[in-house]
Amino acid sequence: MSLRQRLALAVYGWGLRLLLPLLLLRLLWRARREPLYGAGLSERLGFGPATSPGALWLHAVSLGETRAAMPLVQALRSVRPDLRLLLTHGTATGRAAGAALLQPGDHQCWLPLDTPGAVRRFLARHRPALGVLMETEVWPQLLHAAGRAGVPVVLANARLSERSLRQSLRFDALLRPAAQALHQALAQTDADAQRLHLAGVSAQALQVAGNLKFDQNPPPALLAMGESWSAGLARPVVLAASWREGEDAPLLAAWQALCAQRAAGQPRPLLLLVPRHPQRFDEVARGVVAAGLTLVRRSSWGEGGPGALARQADVWLGDTMGEMPAYYACAHAALLGGSFAPLGGQNLIEAAACGCPIFLGLHTFNFAQAAQGAVAQGAAWRCGDLVEAVGAACALAQAPVARAAAVTAARAYAGQDQGAARRMAVALLPLIGPSAGR
Repeated sequence: MSLRQRLALAVYGWGLRLLLPLLLLRLLWRARREPLYGAGLSERLGFGPATSPGALWLHAVSLGETRAAMPLVQALRSVRPDLRLLLTHGTATGRAAGAALLQPGDHQCWLPLDTPGAVRRFLARHRPALGVLMETEVWPQLLHAAGRAGVPVVLANARLSERSLRQSLRFDALLRPAAQALHQALAQTDADAQRLHLAGVSAQALQVAGNLKFDQNPPPALLAMGESWSAGLARPVVLAASWREGEDAPLLAAWQALCAQRAAGQPRPLLLLVPRHPQRFDEVARGVVAAGLTLVRRSSWGEGGPGALARQADVWLGDTMGEMPAYYACAHAALLGGSFAPLGGQNLIEAAACGCPIFLGLHTFNFAQAAQGAVAQGAAWRCGDLVEAVGAACALAQAPVARAAAVTAARAYAGQDQGAARRMAVALLPLIGPSAGR
């Protein structure tokens, strides 16, 4: 590491130390709405219960990464049933979802904040055999400390957009040593591998293994539940999936305009609005009501399905966690959140696996190749704005023949690139070692 790189790492470390009180206060503030953020705060500083050495440490920062990790963990355990897992997260949604991956002898905690002391304490307390970071989680102090502790770290399901590459190169002195410290990077695509190499990952460490999200299979029970919600509605259902900040007002305006312009005798469409982040549920609900639309929350009808009041509402608010496949199965078409504002889009492979045609905005840089492939195969359509997308989604929802073809194309697209979990497991197993067993 050059003097400039050492200086950048030291400045970064001291900066985070100075910001530490504010970072902890922010977590406590978020705990007001999501109590899980207030649990285990000492783990954010590298404290908490120690575990037996030699476990496989897997870090899945949030909900999407945790879901993507599930087929990988299953593939590893199919070969190593005794595998001990140390599972870390950064968000409450990720930690809640990660509980489903745990078996007796496993341990779950927060990833420490990226200060020198916190990451050293974390590694000393747990002494994992191998670290696996999901997708984009490259932390300079963590990787520096892992190298000094002799813990190899792999970036799995790795991706790097053009925008993220430009940002990485702007902080090259800090981030290049972190990229170089990776023992291996299992990239989703050739393009991701090329960008990761430009960011500093060595060519010898790179392998294109595919995208774990193609290996996710939606639970049949959730699909059946979603289908039952819309059965007998006689209304087209359009899903606003994983909706993000900055997209609410344009969506509601486009929806109101569409409803006002529908021809006499046409059924009134139903908007199923699912915010990406649970802390926005109440905010989004207030926005819908302020727009003059009638709202029913999914959480209000429990296990019995939507009642008469819900079936007459303008908008259903998807305010539950873990039911995304049901929302996709309920809808006749979906709009991809994060793609109608410059946020990079969300995972569209899950929608395709559920057989839900999807309409994209212009901003899909986080999933560029997946979006391009879905559009090319007739599983998705790109639209210039929400007015166009809302109109096109409603039109497809009311065209049974065209929609049936789109559903077939979506499922075919989702099923074509499976096998990433097996390929990644093959790469990781030699690095785990015998001590990772119970």
